[in-house]
Amino acid sequence: MNIPLLIMLCYIAVLFLISFYAKRRSEGSSENYILAGRQLSTPLIAVSIIGLAIGGASTIGVSEQAFKVGLSAGWYTVAWGAGAITMGFLLAKKYRQMNIATIPDLLERYYDRKSIVAGVACQIIIQLVITSLQYIAGGSILASLLPEIFTMQTGMITSAIVFIGITFIGGMWSASLANILNVTLIYVGITAATIIQVTSLGGINNIAIRLPANVPYFDFFQGIGWLGIVSWFIVMITVNLSLQSIVQISLGAKSVETARKGFIAGGIIMLPIGFLAAILGITAKMTFPTATAASALPQAIMSLNPFLAGITLAALWAADISTACNLLLSSATLFSQDIYKKFINPQVSDAKYVLITKSSVAVLGLLTFLLALTVSGIIKTLMVGLSLTTAFSVIVLFTMFAPRLCTKNSAFYTIISSLIVLLVWQFIPSVRIFPHVIYLEWLVCPIIFLMFSIFEPNSVAKPAVESD
Repeated sequence: MNIPLLIMLCYIAVLFLISFYAKRRSEGSSENYILAGRQLSTPLIAVSIIGLAIGGASTIGVSEQAFKVGLSAGWYTVAWGAGAITMGFLLAKKYRQMNIATIPDLLERYYDRKSIVAGVACQIIIQLVITSLQYIAGGSILASLLPEIFTMQTGMITSAIVFIGITFIGGMWSASLANILNVTLIYVGITAATIIQVTSLGGINNIAIRLPANVPYFDFFQGIGWLGIVSWFIVMITVNLSLQSIVQISLGAKSVETARKGFIAGGIIMLPIGFLAAILGITAKMTFPTATAASALPQAIMSLNPFLAGITLAALWAADISTACNLLLSSATLFSQDIYKKFINPQVSDAKYVLITKSSVAVLGLLTFLLALTVSGIIKTLMVGLSLTTAFSVIVLFTMFAPRLCTKNSAFYTIISSLIVLLVWQFIPSVRIFPHVIYLEWLVCPIIFLMFSIFEPNSVAKPAVESD
């Protein structure tokens, strides 16, 4: 009997049962489908943000880096947690008060139509990049779990079918309720695997002695380095303040206080998981020193007993599912709300709007699968793509806390400047005077935004928030 296969099939079956249950709650209105009727409780907000954060980058990606540089790779997830906590204290409450559905809704309220177009395009691009990385991680997990059944490509196809199917069926209710199972499985599986793997190898001290001495495997900072770790914190705090998939979770909360508490709780709970994944990557280096970094963690886990191996690899796959579902839904919402409804068919009925959103889930899911075939290096690719959120964070912070400095064109040109900075960084190496593009983004974007408050007299005078 193939126990890991049986566990995986049971897990998939339960996910779809949850999705069909969620379907009943998502019916009745478009708000039920894309925002769970704005009825998410504090625990559901917490598991939703944890599920979004603990994806392929936080598990397979971290272990891949830990395989090379050691324990310091775990700071990636701590940075994610810090970003969620910052969002909880600073903006989650304000977003919920505004009663919007998307970031471009905010742009429309305070800026102009070209800002909406630029905002939608950039947000969708960012989220498609992140989603594509979940397919890569999912394919790697399935190919390692069941090599006699899955190749990397067929594993990615299977991941795509599940990601798209769950999101298509139940929308945000599906993603949120499934995350109760996903997050539980992630923490139980990865924690148990870490304890058993370290114990079976004779403990941390024995592992440290047997690893190459030229790599600081058990140093908390040296491998990635202070500059790299600080860069992660800046990127993830920036992302949490303005990425649509994160904002959409806060908008689904029952109340402003629920949104705030959910993000803070989720951020605290996710702090240790990156270091557990890093330790697993280190043990994989000891167990399979000649393996590739991307496949080392799945191989190490498959050396455990079949039941634990099945649970742990299902947990890693759950991390990809929890992230991909939220991202696909938010990307589809951006298209249906900010392109179709605003520019193509403003009089669309609510039922057709839901149909357009569901169709967008399927189409964008396919596009992300095709994109996944062309990218590699999970965390490196992710960090570059996420730097584009700097423009949105700058816009949101000024809009909510200094609306008198916001002018008609400031949002559009801040977004364009962010794109230009990223392109210049990628294709002109001589401009790379900072350790990461995020520093240059945070230098340029506020300057561009403030330039328009100086040179453009038409200041936006609308209130920053509305009452709940």
